[in-house]
Amino acid sequence: MNKSIEKVFNRPPQFGMVGDGFRVYNYIPGQYNLQSRLSPFLMLDFNPAYDFGKSEKQRGVDVHPHKGFETVTIAYKGSVAHHDSAGNSGVIYPGDVQWMTAGAGILHKEYHEQEFARQGGPFEMVQLWVNLPAKDKPTPPGYQSITATDIVKVSLLGDAGIVNVIAGSFNGARGPARTFTEVNLFDIKLKAGGKLSTSIPATHNTAVLVIEGGATVNGALAAEHSFTLFRNEGEEITIEAGKDSVLLLMSGMPIDEPIASYGPFVMNTQQEILEAIQDFQAGKFGTLA
Repeated sequence: MNKSIEKVFNRPPQFGMVGDGFRVYNYIPGQYNLQSRLSPFLMLDFNPAYDFGKSEKQRGVDVHPHKGFETVTIAYKGSVAHHDSAGNSGVIYPGDVQWMTAGAGILHKEYHEQEFARQGGPFEMVQLWVNLPAKDKPTPPGYQSITATDIVKVSLLGDAGIVNVIAGSFNGARGPARTFTEVNLFDIKLKAGGKLSTSIPATHNTAVLVIEGGATVNGALAAEHSFTLFRNEGEEITIEAGKDSVLLLMSGMPIDEPIASYGPFVMNTQQEILEAIQDFQAGKFGTLA
């Protein structure tokens, strides 16, 4: 049975700046407050291709805290550098993914990689926040640097395109990301006229973001930068590209727990939020210059 579509959302009307290096449109929670509807996904920011110009300054976001969830950054164009208070650092280049577990609390900063900043050029990225169940929120901070060569690649029949399996399972091929709950994350590259079919559990909250191009998703037109939200009915998904297209398919088992959030902290109660703020102010997230 085909997975039925609840709604196809157009790109949000207005972008926002995160620091001075990320020009993003917010889809989750967005203007329709999709945070509770799309558990375990808490936030989705999309920076469509944009040239920030040449700069000796590395634009980005300075040191800030996170606690209680994971951040997933996918680089499509341009390069993003990262440092955190757990001692991790690195650069994600086009095709790479940075999967950071904030867990019990971490400080980090992210910004345009130095050489990319100097040369300029198109910058395109997605950042997802993935919630952690209450039992896993105290987990020590962690970091997965997933390079393009690490990601499992599935070639579609008829030279229709490629699916980069970041997390979960696509038609039996498993991605490298380690997750705390069931999560599928597929970077899909379809050629014009290319077709893809896959099965996602009916229980998963599921959506598709069109990064570039345009496609028909289970019979509904999904234009460039649109966001297709599925109902929790049926399992089969068919995507057919009208032109060369890049899409991000995400699905996950909902975490049936209360959400209390305040900026970069996501817990289960307001008391836990207060404790998170106190821990941050007391320096328990470590130090980072």
